[in-house]
Amino acid sequence: MRTAYTADQIRAAEQALMARLPEGALMQRAAAGLAAVCAPLLGRVYGSRVLVLVGSGDNGGDALYAAARLARRGARAEAVLAGSRTHQAALEAFLAAGGRVADAHAIEHADLVIDGLVGIGAAGALREPYAGLAAAANAAPAMVVAVDVPSGVDAGTGVVEGAAIEAQVTVTMGAYKTGLLVDPGAAHVGAVELIDIGLGPYLPDPDVAALTHGDMDVLLPRPAGESDKYRRGVLGVAAGSDLYTGAAVLAVGGALRAGAGMVRYAGPSAPIAQVRSHWPEAVVTELDHPSIAEVGRVQAWVLGPGLGTGDWAHELAAQVLASDVPVLVDADALTLVARDRGLLRRAAPVLITPHAGELSRLIRADRDQIEGRRLEHARRAAAELGVTVLLKGSTTVVAEQDRPVRVNGTGTSWLATGGTGDVLSGVAGSLLAQGLSCYDAGSCGAYLHGLAGRVAACGAPLTAADVAAALPSAIRAVKAGGGARFALDHVGELPN
Repeated sequence: MRTAYTADQIRAAEQALMARLPEGALMQRAAAGLAAVCAPLLGRVYGSRVLVLVGSGDNGGDALYAAARLARRGARAEAVLAGSRTHQAALEAFLAAGGRVADAHAIEHADLVIDGLVGIGAAGALREPYAGLAAAANAAPAMVVAVDVPSGVDAGTGVVEGAAIEAQVTVTMGAYKTGLLVDPGAAHVGAVELIDIGLGPYLPDPDVAALTHGDMDVLLPRPAGESDKYRRGVLGVAAGSDLYTGAAVLAVGGALRAGAGMVRYAGPSAPIAQVRSHWPEAVVTELDHPSIAEVGRVQAWVLGPGLGTGDWAHELAAQVLASDVPVLVDADALTLVARDRGLLRRAAPVLITPHAGELSRLIRADRDQIEGRRLEHARRAAAELGVTVLLKGSTTVVAEQDRPVRVNGTGTSWLATGGTGDVLSGVAGSLLAQGLSCYDAGSCGAYLHGLAGRVAACGAPLTAADVAAALPSAIRAVKAGGGARFALDHVGELPN
């Protein structure tokens, strides 16, 4: 599990560790790690031009000490002192190693820019001269390395309120910060290098967490020797309409490809015909009126993709939500429950899978605010509605009350195409039927869906059907053995 922490959590751990170390030792550890990452990025340290953007905080000191190490190896090191004060001992070490103080024009000539403007405690938009320096660094040809978190990104939330450094590499000290994993901040960090400075024993329970291949290998259900189709999970799918037949096909396909032992599809005649044609494995029940009485026993439901929002759909949703099994609520069903939140008052678990627009209707919040503060609004919705929330987007987050939010980073921007959300509903619903909790089903479903998107796309456009077809490869990728190698060979570096 990749765990991340708020600024307050990190500062408390640092204080506890520093109480046991000689003065300055922690900063030297950080500087050594930062210099070790920067050196190979330069290719040849001797003769290279390194510029440090230095603010008033301790990460400005980290950056100066690291630049001093590079200067002693022959780099031409310069520093722009942007803060109202500068870490004096670090500046003296920098100057003693041959470093020079420069102005902002030096950015244009640098091979490497080290961002030490603001640290993890900063909040709100960057002020001048920091904002101007961030813009200049972003426009320069040099590689930019951020210390701990890119300046302008809120370390605890990922919120970006104005100008912010766009780093190619972020060197973070001791532990991941929440803002490194959650958009919009995550889009600014580039590759993240974690430097172990000894914080581990002093860290509390994490603020957020991200699953890895190893976690998925443990969490994903496996059929046992005595398994049959009923023991492997029976999923009911109430989706599709005469107008939106494809949603039913995609949700059923996602469920079957994700390992459900049986999928029972219930819907009107038009999507019934399409589901039968595409997925003869599914057991179908044609509904001439909104009733699930004849569908048969299921262990979980997927409700909503392409269902419509009229009276017929409302009655069917009410019946599904009156059942005693977990229900995944998506798409049109989210519109229905936004109008009638009483539908969510049930004893059995609920997993909702909105995008920002759908969540805005559910909790009466502004869509742009949700996009900019994903953690805050996902947590609010989980508490307010009493459900597990899978908030889709550039960073998918899964929130459940009194649990660390899980964030997913396996996806690709190619997944931003019609129907992929229907596939995700089928995948997560399948995992619910196989016995995973809403929290685990949402997290694992997002991981598999994102990974399948990467396998299917390989840098090119995809369709939702491609994502469903790639699910078995995604599952093999997180199991022990050759599958993981397949994923790395075909889609680049993945979480491990």
